Amino acid sequence: MTTDATRLASSDDRLTADAARLAPLDDQLAADFYLYEALLSDEERKILLKARTLMRDEIKPLVNEYWGRGEFPMELIEKFRGSGLAALAYEGYGEHQPAISHLLGGMLAMELSRVDASVATFFGVHNGLAFYSIHYGGDQEQRDRWLPAMASMDKIGAFALTEPLGGSDVSGGMRTTARREGDTWVLNGAKKWIGNATFADYVVVFARDVDDNKVKGFVVEKGTPGFTPVKIEGKVALRIVQNAEITLTDVRVSEADRLHNIKGFRDVAEVLRVTRGGVAWQALGVMIGAYELALDYAKERMAFGRPIARFQMVQDLLVKSLGNITASWGMLIQLARLQDQGIFRDEQSALAKEFVAARMRESVAWSREIFGGNGIVLDYDVARFFADSEALYSYEGTHQMQTLIVGKSITGHSAFVG
Repeated sequence: MTTDATRLASSDDRLTADAARLAPLDDQLAADFYLYEALLSDEERKILLKARTLMRDEIKPLVNEYWGRGEFPMELIEKFRGSGLAALAYEGYGEHQPAISHLLGGMLAMELSRVDASVATFFGVHNGLAFYSIHYGGDQEQRDRWLPAMASMDKIGAFALTEPLGGSDVSGGMRTTARREGDTWVLNGAKKWIGNATFADYVVVFARDVDDNKVKGFVVEKGTPGFTPVKIEGKVALRIVQNAEITLTDVRVSEADRLHNIKGFRDVAEVLRVTRGGVAWQALGVMIGAYELALDYAKERMAFGRPIARFQMVQDLLVKSLGNITASWGMLIQLARLQDQGIFRDEQSALAKEFVAARMRESVAWSREIFGGNGIVLDYDVARFFADSEALYSYEGTHQMQTLIVGKSITGHSAFVG
């Protein structure tokens, strides 16, 4: 009896502690209906709130002007540099494990996207794709040479995989080639849709070795002869992101600048497996940002003498959006736990990207609908989220490619063509 009473008392204490942690938090998001942020430690939440303050006070006032002009605010780099957020991916590396949990990393990606998807994409390309390619694909000397400057954002990175004639099929049809000449590699070909490439200091370029037909990775520095990035004009989404089409004409790269642990496309796929979950978190952030705008607008916008938030059909759209947000957030939290335990699989990242991006697409459309005609005007912000959601739906693997990855896993049969 005494043992049972002690056990019950201990259980009650845990429940009381959990209830306290799950109480409403300061600066809690309206979209956090199930109090997911309370799963972060106090220290982690301080970091998240630091990012929230930065995005709200320093970044948000810039985005509409630059999005409308299709330009990148270079002062944004200095603002991130001063925040120390990029360094979180580097400080504390032991066996090259991130200093922060995947849960906090995901929520930071969400927080950036909640204000602007272009800014989150810039950060994700630099801090995710480029940084992780070097951390995973480079040897210790290469990590020590490149990563500290990237962590401080004194140097900016880009990731060049997609080609003008190859997107989802680039793994088997990469046309960019690498030919070895002694201690030098000669790269020829083209890449397209490469974020940050117009101004990046280090561009991770993947090319097919003509001798063994294996994909290899190279770090090409800005200004290397034969390396020509040209900005892609006329985009209707992610307009702040400076995407480029890159032409490589006899670009000579030292063997010391070849990522020595990239030995085939399987290693490139490992980078994508890890970063794909980050894109799902970005999609969640876009969904939340649009929902928050629509919720505030519904409370303020008057029609027929009352706020439109009192109309049943408006509430229906808001509740469906909140349901999508809550379900997506729960999925991503479990994915982050699996990542932190080192047991997550490619198909789990693929399902998260497929599901959350699809929910984002429909939820952002519902949010835009609540604005009526004002929903297509940049002044109200939601039009930017609406346009940007289309890009997130497609990049880092299209919706259909994700379903094929998951479909193969659950059926045991590959439906890939070719």
